[in-house]
Amino acid sequence: MKLLRLIFLFTTILPFVCSGQSAVLPVPAGFDILQENIPHGKIDTIVYHSKTVGSDRRALVYTPPGYSPDNKYPVLYLFHGIGGDEKEWFNQGKPQLILDNLYAENKVEPMLVVLPNGRAMKDDRATGNIMAPDKVEAFATFEQDLLNDLIPYIEKDYPVLTNRENRALAGLSMGGGQSLNFGLGNLDTFAWVGGFSSAPNTKAPEELVPDPELAKKQLKLLWVSCGDNDGLIGFSQRTHDYLEAHNVPHIYQVIPGGYHDFKVWKQNLYQFSQLLFKPVD
Repeated sequence: MKLLRLIFLFTTILPFVCSGQSAVLPVPAGFDILQENIPHGKIDTIVYHSKTVGSDRRALVYTPPGYSPDNKYPVLYLFHGIGGDEKEWFNQGKPQLILDNLYAENKVEPMLVVLPNGRAMKDDRATGNIMAPDKVEAFATFEQDLLNDLIPYIEKDYPVLTNRENRALAGLSMGGGQSLNFGLGNLDTFAWVGGFSSAPNTKAPEELVPDPELAKKQLKLLWVSCGDNDGLIGFSQRTHDYLEAHNVPHIYQVIPGGYHDFKVWKQNLYQFSQLLFKPVD
């Protein structure tokens, strides 16, 4: 296996093995379980007006334990899959519990997490034929809603840092494809990008990273991961192969026994979040 040119290190757990594919570290028991005796963050629903869509839209916002409007925070935008909406991560992935537990162990930087609806259309519910062309197209349209409507709303209404080094995005399946497409396509806006089991909407690698040298300079972290039993693994593999061939620093993780499900995605979030907004080696 070719050596990675650059390895991102966990600051509080064992480092990755220096190889083309990062070693998969086990997640601890109870990492996603409610712990009653620790401080907890808060989840709010927001409504923002989308000029892109021409309607009001909803998103969830997680604020960390000890949140104060007197502080400034980086932001992670976390995307759902084709069959979900802004509540999919909240209901099935439990990011609020994963992060609360990590905060209790001082393993993550304080950050806001925004859970948007990535289906940018007026009727954005995950109902009927979720594979209908207009609904699939709405996931691409969300790029403009994110950049022109949602991010400005968050930066106006919350005490957040507004430079690219303090914005991250990640997502699962369709949302993983969105994260790679939008993040790598807007390196002036995002420095931290994660694709979890990215779906067929993921652009071809040469479209994602047409200028590898620019990507090397601007990316803080690029994370690509998938379960080895996932039928969509080819999209992650081809992205990794291209990045490795062009010496673009990234973490590529194939999870043994992993399928296209939240068991994989929760593990991705647990590990990815610990690297965000910290110095990288």
